[in-house]
Amino acid sequence: MSLHMIKLCVGAESVADLKEWVAERALTAMAAGQEPHSRHRTRMMPKRVPEILDGGSLYWVIKGQVAARQQILGLEAVKSADGISYCDIVLAPAVIETAPQPKRPFQGWRYYRPEDVPRDLGSQSGEADMPEDLRRELAELGLL
Repeated sequence: MSLHMIKLCVGAESVADLKEWVAERALTAMAAGQEPHSRHRTRMMPKRVPEILDGGSLYWVIKGQVAARQQILGLEAVKSADGISYCDIVLAPAVIETAPQPKRPFQGWRYYRPEDVPRDLGSQSGEADMPEDLRRELAELGLL
């Protein structure tokens, strides 16, 4: 069974901001002759790598709500020039919007069990066509 990760998307105001950032990283990778993916560097390497690489995604929390996810393609240990170890999370270029789900702030990343993740948008008619702000507000009111 796959295991997911969840992380705050610091600096993004919306899913559109995240999609723009991912598109820029994909273009940069393609210009360097690499696959169109993005990387997110974090301090700690997960211990449950096989479970994460078995179909796991990185769920992004934007403005206090889980709002999107990206499939995790790889987890790579890297060392900076000053000898500090990091983990690069290699992510697929597609950003998949999810049903909004409130999430309190936390530091770093956390494991995210399959039974806790929100569903992808589009599974209910018309929901994916709603503006993001309206989806957020309806979720806060408990109507989505």
